[in-house]
Amino acid sequence: MRRTKEDAQKTREDILNEAVRIFSEQGVAKTSLEEIAKAACVTRGAIYWHFKNKAGIFDALYERLYQPLTEMILQDIEKDHPEPLRQLQDLCIKLLQDLESNIQKRQAITIFMIKCNYSGNMTAYKEKHRVKKEESLKLFSSYFIKARKKGMLSPDADPLMLTLSIRCYIKGIIVEYLDDPDHFKIGLWAPKLIEQFFKRL
Repeated sequence: MRRTKEDAQKTREDILNEAVRIFSEQGVAKTSLEEIAKAACVTRGAIYWHFKNKAGIFDALYERLYQPLTEMILQDIEKDHPEPLRQLQDLCIKLLQDLESNIQKRQAITIFMIKCNYSGNMTAYKEKHRVKKEESLKLFSSYFIKARKKGMLSPDADPLMLTLSIRCYIKGIIVEYLDDPDHFKIGLWAPKLIEQFFKRL
């Protein structure tokens, strides 16, 4: 029984691994379940066993990308770090550097930032994913709230606006990187790029 569960989990991961690659290369709308099944060396029936449809695969990829991030931030926030801004700075650097070292994470980011406009069957997931983004926004703002309480930011500093600013800044860096990953040295440049933001706070 255990082996059967392990085999089923492996099949699911194989499907997701191939889906994220193909979606990132040609977009979600232009990808068929047949292509994913062939690439993963499974039948369409195996795909339907794990996912309702292509949109279900899309949503599972979103969860696989953001759930570990959420858990990592929650654990990080629990630490009583003496310098919350330094803590957030290190986190941002890690997130950017991970894109260079983790190809599946890079492919997933490509899908959700560039290759999908939430049209057609994907419309149903737009609100769900928006809520997830709002949740992550609140998590990131926790660092600025802590820093303000410790006197490391002005009492007038707005944690929400600061969080929106760093999110837009990071998104811009990621878009530039995805546009030309062979020449945009995100792993090397991430520390300096993030430092440019935080030294102005």
